[in-house]
Amino acid sequence: MSVAIFDTLQQSLVPAGSAAQVAHGVLVLQLQPAELLPTVQRLKSEFGFDIFLDVTAIDWMGQTPRFEVVHHFYSTTHKQRVRLKTRVPEAEPVVASLTPLYGSAAFMERECHDMYGIRFAGNLDLRPILLYEGFVGHPLRKDYPKQQEQPLVPYRN
Repeated sequence: MSVAIFDTLQQSLVPAGSAAQVAHGVLVLQLQPAELLPTVQRLKSEFGFDIFLDVTAIDWMGQTPRFEVVHHFYSTTHKQRVRLKTRVPEAEPVVASLTPLYGSAAFMERECHDMYGIRFAGNLDLRPILLYEGFVGHPLRKDYPKQQEQPLVPYRN
């Protein structure tokens, strides 16, 4: 990562009590859930991170908070990537939706919701996108039983 843009982002975006590091040439910022949307707004408007690449989650079963939501961004101006991480608890796994800033977030958030059960506040369409309606559970959670049989649902024409 470019030292100049790394320093600028670190000085401008890393709130007190948050962490920043470079991993595999990518700036990684660890944020609190409330800091996510304001940070992404600044990344897009002030620093030119105009492409939202992906959102996924990591299930750290046994840790508190349990889930880590990971967002990836790319700047066509700086030719650099940024990764934002935020932890959410199992009891209330909710982060802000990025759909107001990036339209493509709608589908990526639906996938993450399907697989992990993370809710994205502000995404009005969290219907299943990879699983069928009626699927029980979230298959990428570490406590999901591998042998679980799903209920049969009638085929709709």
